[in-house]
Amino acid sequence: VQLVESGGGSVQTGGSLRLACAASGYTYSSYCMGWFRQAPGKEREEVANIDSDGSTSYADSAKGRFTISQDNAKNTLYLQMNSLKPEDTAMYYCAAVFLSYCNPPPDFAYWGQGTQVTVSS
Repeated sequence: VQLVESGGGSVQTGGSLRLACAASGYTYSSYCMGWFRQAPGKEREEVANIDSDGSTSYADSAKGRFTISQDNAKNTLYLQMNSLKPEDTAMYYCAAVFLSYCNPPPDFAYWGQGTQVTVSS
């Protein structure tokens, strides 16, 4: 299983970015996929997740600003991030696990290499 993130970059406060995670190398129909982030000196935190039925869940910090979605035809996971704040600055990772649920949070087995998001004030 390979997960490759893209779409990170540098934006100013209030800007938007759309992250993408291209997934390959699997044929499972049930899965949970998530976006995580880790800022320097901080613990990794889950930002949002989505299961194979399309059910989504968000961290409080992401609610109302971020949207997780998937394009099954392209095997791609997205994270649309709007109204970005400096505290959103972090390395963002996508992750996957082949379970039919996302909650309670599972142990994600597969991880991408990350894409950096920097938000300046």
